[in-house]
Amino acid sequence: MKRAVILLYGLVSYVIFFATFLYAIGFIGDFWVPRSIDSTRELALWNAVAINLGLLAAFALQHSVMARPAFKRWWAQFVPPPVERSTFVLLASLALLLLYWQWRPLPHPIWTVTGVWAQVLWAVFWLGWGLVLLSTFLINHFDLFGLKQVWDYRARRERPPMEFKTPWFYKAVRHPIYLGFILAFWATPTMTAGHLLFALVTTAYILVGIQLEERDLIASFGETYTLYRRRVSMLIPLPPRRGGNP
Repeated sequence: MKRAVILLYGLVSYVIFFATFLYAIGFIGDFWVPRSIDSTRELALWNAVAINLGLLAAFALQHSVMARPAFKRWWAQFVPPPVERSTFVLLASLALLLLYWQWRPLPHPIWTVTGVWAQVLWAVFWLGWGLVLLSTFLINHFDLFGLKQVWDYRARRERPPMEFKTPWFYKAVRHPIYLGFILAFWATPTMTAGHLLFALVTTAYILVGIQLEERDLIASFGETYTLYRRRVSMLIPLPPRRGGNP
């Protein structure tokens, strides 16, 4: 019974995550969803900025703190290992849902692009989201979002050791998922003040998060990841540099 409950918990957490991910596309793109980044809701400028920064900070703190190995070791006292990742994913999704719900638009336009260049920006927008999703599958999508852990527990399979691999896009950039998010956040024909605030803060968070994540990866994989970092660029696809692993 316990194994079935844990599997159900993982499945529910994944469904909430995936619904949150799909909503993010409409939220950033300002279509499909009832409340988006540019929905019309009036609020004083600095009040809106303060609320939006608070919402972004809440997500960043949850995401960064819970991803750290020291927190995971402490958290393991209260959360069974099979659902540790699902719980992280669930709480991250809830933080994003709070952001969608309470976001205060700042509709003043910063730039507006029309014609063929607007279509180009929409193409980059969709390219970014496609890159995010495909990159997760390249490194095991279901492990990344907690489903594999609960399924293995239900099937009484031991979790194998982490393996470092660099499939496809990971041979061109070290962080294609983050690159996809940056493309999706910035590629818009109409950039409002609120959208710009979101894009600036999330991009800064991504750059800081990469430093924290790579520190953890070096601790886990040692020289293997150090050589990979020397050879492959962080976010901008460039020819591989000399001095790293093949």
